[in-house]
Amino acid sequence: MNDTPGWASPGSAPSDGQEPDASRPTDTTPGQDGPVDPADDKRPSSKWSKEQPPPGQWSAPGQQARGQTPPTAGTGWGGQQPPRGPGGYGGGPAGHGGWGGNWGGPPPAAKPGVIPLRPLGVGEILDGAVSTMRTHWRTVLGISLAVAVVTEIVVVLLQKFTLDDSSTAALEDPSATVDELMRAMSDTLLNSGVILLISLLGTIVATGLLTTVTSRAVLGRSVTTREAWSDARPQLLKLFGLTFLLLLLALAIVGVGTLPGILIAAAGGAEAGAALAVLGALAAGVVALWLMIRFSLASPALMLEKQSIVKSMGRSAKLVRGAWWRVFGIQLLAAIIANIVASIIVIPFAFLAGALSGGGITGFLDSGVGDVGWTFLIVSGIGSVIGSTLTFPITAGVTVLLYIDQRIRREALDLELARAAGVQGYASGAPGTPGS
Repeated sequence: MNDTPGWASPGSAPSDGQEPDASRPTDTTPGQDGPVDPADDKRPSSKWSKEQPPPGQWSAPGQQARGQTPPTAGTGWGGQQPPRGPGGYGGGPAGHGGWGGNWGGPPPAAKPGVIPLRPLGVGEILDGAVSTMRTHWRTVLGISLAVAVVTEIVVVLLQKFTLDDSSTAALEDPSATVDELMRAMSDTLLNSGVILLISLLGTIVATGLLTTVTSRAVLGRSVTTREAWSDARPQLLKLFGLTFLLLLLALAIVGVGTLPGILIAAAGGAEAGAALAVLGALAAGVVALWLMIRFSLASPALMLEKQSIVKSMGRSAKLVRGAWWRVFGIQLLAAIIANIVASIIVIPFAFLAGALSGGGITGFLDSGVGDVGWTFLIVSGIGSVIGSTLTFPITAGVTVLLYIDQRIRREALDLELARAAGVQGYASGAPGTPGS
C-alpha cells in the first residue's frame, strides 16, 4: 500500500514487500554448533540448548538488552533467586522486576486527528463527529451553512408560489366533497414531495463534501471548502445515483408488500385487504430497513474509495456483515441526537413565525400552520437553516467514522492511516513496521 491516505479497498501488496519475520535478527552465538569444551559443562550457561535464548533474554522489560554483558551465574535458571517481595510476581526488590514487573499495559493508540487509530466505541464515534465540527469549524459550518441556505431559499420559493391555500383548506372543511379532498391530498403530497426532493439534494451535497472533510480530520489535516469540493465533485453524480437507487429500492419493497392487500381490497374485500396491506407494509418495512442499514456505509465507500455505485454497495454489505445491530444502533442514536438538536432550534422559530404571521399564535396552535406569507416562511426558514447547519455534520460525520471503524476492525486500516498521517514508528518500509 502507498503512503497516501489509504482509502483503497484491500488487495494491494504490503509496503515494500517485507516479510513479517524480516526484522528478526538471524545471528547466532559464535561457536554454538562447534565441539563442546568439557570445561564448559561446569558453567551455568552450558545448560542452555540451541532452541533457548541466552539467559539475559529472560529479564523483565527495561533490563539489559541483547548484546550487553550477560548476568552472572546466580541469575540463571539454576542459580539462587532473590526472595519475592510482597507484590508476588511483580513485587520483587528494586532491580529485580520479576515476571511483568514493569508491564504498564499496551501503549495508547496513535491519535493524529479527531479519533484514536483503533477500534472505536460509540462515544468515540459521536465525539469524533463533534470534534470534527469543533476543530474544523470554518470548513464544516461553512459547507453546512451554504448548502442549508441555498436549499432553504429554493424551498421557501416553492412553498410561496406552489402551495395552494384553497386546496389544502379543503382538508379541514367537514363539508368538502370527495373530489375536493382527493385534490387537496394530491396537491399536498406533490408539494411535500418536491420540498423533500430539494432537501434531499442539499443533504447529498453536504454529505459528499463533509465526507472529505471528516476523512482528512482523522489524519489531523485541515481542508478548505475549495479542496473539499474539488475532491468530492467527481463522485457527486454517483452519490446522487446511489441515494436515489436506495430510495427507489425501499419504495419498491414497500410497494410489493402492500400490493396483495390493495388487490384484495379492489376486488371487494375491503376489510381483509386493508388488514393484509397493513401487515404487508410492516413486513416490507422491516426488509427495507434491513437493506438500508446493510448499504448505509456505501456513501463513504463511494466517496473515499472512488468506487462505482454497485461496488460501493458491495463494500458496505461486506463491512456491515456480522455487525448489523451495532451499525443500526449507532445510526439510530445519531439520528435521534440530530433530530433532538434540530427540534430544539426549529420549534421555537416555528412558534415565532406563527406569532408574527397574520393568524397570530392562536391561529398557529389551532391549525398547526400559520398564514403562509413571507414573514412566516422567512422566520421558519431561518430556524431550518440553523438546524440543518448543526445536524449535517453530525449525521455525515457519524457515518464516515462508522465506516472507518468497521475497516479498522476488519482490514487493519489504522496502520495505513497512521502511515499516511506520518505517525512515528509507522513509516513504510521501516524494520519491524506493524503490518509490513
